[in-house]
Amino acid sequence: MIPDQKQLLFQQILDTSRQQKDLWIFAYASLIWRPEFEVTESRLARVHGWHRALQMWSRVNRGTPEKPGLVFALIQGGSCLGMAIKAPAGQQQQILQQLWEREMPTGVYQPKWIQCQTSQGAVQALAFTLPKSSPNYTGVLSDTAYRRIMADRVGGRFGHTLDYAQQTLQCLQELGIKDHVLAQLLKRSTQ
Repeated sequence: MIPDQKQLLFQQILDTSRQQKDLWIFAYASLIWRPEFEVTESRLARVHGWHRALQMWSRVNRGTPEKPGLVFALIQGGSCLGMAIKAPAGQQQQILQQLWEREMPTGVYQPKWIQCQTSQGAVQALAFTLPKSSPNYTGVLSDTAYRRIMADRVGGRFGHTLDYAQQTLQCLQELGIKDHVLAQLLKRSTQ
């Protein structure tokens, strides 16, 4: 994504967030266990029409341009159980800038406002999605490819893929969220 497009998208997201009473973010992986901003409320939340998948190349956060790692993305189809996390009132711009630096260093994600179902009612939340048309979308990789990536200890600015995937699974399990696809993927990839 060209810098001007990335800035325009940021401004659109910021403008929309200012129209809402609260800033909610849908966390489906590391944002659950490492949000990097104060969370004033968190709720188990389900989104329909999207699923969590370890199917996005990462050349900054979990890998390098020479040895890309993988990160989770919300991919269209199915449903996903995660957390709706609420940011402190009046800090939308600051928190969105932090999120942009973290999640959008290369502009790969497609940020969207999606409806999250929680036991306390629905909330509109910002989510970082990935279209299947993206060159960073891996699709389903072979077990051999996943094993190679998981065994590679070259990481990016936040570490490597295996630790990231294991931390995500552990956090989901602690919250009572079952992700059988991720559990099986890790089992097959580390044997």
